[in-house]
Amino acid sequence: MPLPRPLPSPYADDLDWLLFEQSGVLTSAQAVERLGRSGLRRRIDRGQWRRICSGVVLTHNGPLTAGQALWVAVLLAGPTALLGGLTAAREGGLRFTRSGPVQVLVPGDRQYPDLRRRLPLDMPAVVVRRTSVLPDDHRQVGRPMRTSMARSLVDAAGWARSDDEAQAIVAAGCQQRRVTPAQILAVLHWLPRVRRRRLIRAAAVDAGGGATALSEIDFIRLCRRHRLPLPDLQQQRRDRSGRVRYLDAYWRRWRLHVEIDGAHHMDVREWAADMRRQNDVWIAGDRILRFPAFVVRVRPAEVVDQLRAALRAAGWSD
Repeated sequence: MPLPRPLPSPYADDLDWLLFEQSGVLTSAQAVERLGRSGLRRRIDRGQWRRICSGVVLTHNGPLTAGQALWVAVLLAGPTALLGGLTAAREGGLRFTRSGPVQVLVPGDRQYPDLRRRLPLDMPAVVVRRTSVLPDDHRQVGRPMRTSMARSLVDAAGWARSDDEAQAIVAAGCQQRRVTPAQILAVLHWLPRVRRRRLIRAAAVDAGGGATALSEIDFIRLCRRHRLPLPDLQQQRRDRSGRVRYLDAYWRRWRLHVEIDGAHHMDVREWAADMRRQNDVWIAGDRILRFPAFVVRVRPAEVVDQLRAALRAAGWSD
């Protein structure tokens, strides 16, 4: 695997800077413009460079790096193409577990090429989409260029495989503080026909109220649907050792705390820590209910019955 390219010297020529900017990937046209056809052919014949697919050359003879694969996708899609969706969001720092094809966005109404027969064998799949709406503030400077984080998340949610995945993408962006709910809503203003627009908006609004995990979003919607009072989310509280803890859901008036446990709570170390936190809550005089995240989604009636009973026991009347 090639080493990262050093910053060109002050005396570097145009080709050196272009190779630096594009991670050592060039279109054939770019190479011919700077070297001539014979210069390009000579480097390929000597094995210094290699032609990885029609119209694109790699300026070393090793395998593609992940960053170079992004450049290949963008260069093949055309001069106005940029990274979009989940690919762009990840390049902007989003942590999200699902892997998938490289997502490329092409602005304008022009036709983009079919890349399926042009991609080299060591390239991931590439999906190219077209948009007629791409204002300047939806673009983010990068190598390669990409859509802004808010636009990337909205597109990724619209292109997601399921509604749950779409909500998880929006929640992850807000939870990791890569974007604010207001920025998501601002992008939606520009995209009135985006797929899942209502769901994306609801996820952003819920995130603005503190529900920054998918399980918490499900929980808040459950409370609304069954006309239960809405809790405060992610409230700070100091435990007996003085450490700041965050409560998933807390009804301060009725001193009821609900904890929504994700899969990581099954770990033995997490389980022991959870029990200590639960004991602290009881010692302080609060009630506590705990639900696995999958129960909130799969058996909501059970959650509602227990929640309503706990609130009534604490003095709430519906």
